[in-house]
Amino acid sequence: MSDDERTSKGSETKSDKASDRAASGAADKPKKAPPPERAITSEHTIQLGGRTLRYRATAAITHLKGEDDEPRAAVSTTAYELIDPPEPSRRPITFAFNGGPGSSSVWLHLGWMGPYRAGFTDPMHPPPAPYRLEVNDATVLASTDLVFVDPVGTGYSRAVGDAKVDDYTSVKSDVESMAELVRVWITRHQRWNSPKFLVGESYGGTRVAALAAQLQDKGTMLNGVGLISAALDFTALEFQWGNDFPHVIYLPSYVAVAAYHGATAPTDLDRAIDDARRMAVSEYGPALFAGSALSPESTDSLAERLAAITGLSKTWIVQQGLRLDIARVTKELLRTRGQVVGRLDARFLGHDVDAGSGEMQADPSYSAPLGPYRALMSDYLRRVLQVEDDRDYEILSMKVNEAWKWEIPKGRTGGFLNVVGELRRAMLDNPHLRVMFANGLYDLATPFFANEHAARHLGHEAHVKKNVREHLYPAGHMMYLHAPSRARLTQDFEAFVRDAIGS
Repeated sequence: MSDDERTSKGSETKSDKASDRAASGAADKPKKAPPPERAITSEHTIQLGGRTLRYRATAAITHLKGEDDEPRAAVSTTAYELIDPPEPSRRPITFAFNGGPGSSSVWLHLGWMGPYRAGFTDPMHPPPAPYRLEVNDATVLASTDLVFVDPVGTGYSRAVGDAKVDDYTSVKSDVESMAELVRVWITRHQRWNSPKFLVGESYGGTRVAALAAQLQDKGTMLNGVGLISAALDFTALEFQWGNDFPHVIYLPSYVAVAAYHGATAPTDLDRAIDDARRMAVSEYGPALFAGSALSPESTDSLAERLAAITGLSKTWIVQQGLRLDIARVTKELLRTRGQVVGRLDARFLGHDVDAGSGEMQADPSYSAPLGPYRALMSDYLRRVLQVEDDRDYEILSMKVNEAWKWEIPKGRTGGFLNVVGELRRAMLDNPHLRVMFANGLYDLATPFFANEHAARHLGHEAHVKKNVREHLYPAGHMMYLHAPSRARLTQDFEAFVRDAIGS
């Protein structure tokens, strides 16, 4: 044996022994006990439009267990159930999810559906604290009981035992864990025979579209799925070189936003948007598809027309190769005013640190509501719902977001995530399943035309077309920030619930 071989052999032996000691130490180290399950219940009364609503609120931590029957996740939920409702056997239960991925349920909870909401001056940065918590005149609690769910890594939800947060940061593991949460909740609360609804906002829409299929595969049939500014087909949202679809999908939104800020002045906005839909499909898309085969004359003509309807300069549009990336448009549209247009809600305006950059650096429509919602949620949980928990209630976890694994469902790889097929499958398996789309006209995160496209591709079957409802509101991604849209959204959702349970 050579000296080199002896040295190598000795190094391997030392390394192996060190690994063995480390493994032995890890094995001997006791598992950290998960936080105990809890259910903090309180009763409340609110006055709503001359009607008194008495309800029970329950802030809970629920364990999700692995095959060894040991806890692997502790999931936080906040539930509201009407006390002594009329026809209790017909009383619906709705599970609500926000998106991110990595977001808690705070936005739907204190923005639209819950009994209290964050008072908010729309569409601008609110004044400093103290912020206002007010009775929600648009709560849907009169029509359905509610469970707001914080996926693992958000709110107070944590991975426990041998599990890590990364075990839950994928499309598949997220849906599986949320399906188990729904199963455990309806079992413990004896709600298996209640009408059941899922509501998801943004990536929450991705989640509930796939979750509907997952639940129904196991026999948990649903009455309805509500999609609030949903992200269903990411082909329409990912501005990557070689993917022309987002440019086509976003054009009608650009037209609406330009008119809102006075960059254009159409005499009839609805007609201008309809014209943009037609132009996107019949002219703009084919032109982008042509690539370098598009003649200079056609390029010049199309750039001129795009400039007229979007408020962007013709020169800039030509420089972009006719492709209007959302990160650049939000910076370019009002560049001469020194302002940035919001992505989640283009009605909001802000300023970037680097005014000369080519792309938006910060979204004013996210930073504006963040402070009030974070402060009010933390205060509301402790002061009103009596949750004595010093851990941080994670509003939006970038750790979860950045760790997300965007695999296609059912093991397929490559391409973009698309759950339209999962939702279609759920509707075919359950011909009574109703689906409601709610979209914001000024939403540049999940543009309305993307969800109109998704709705048209759920299928040609008569019952599928009959069971789909679409609504468009003159607001942004969180359309409930806009008071008139919030009122309409509640009216539309309550009608949807009535229709889905046959009352």
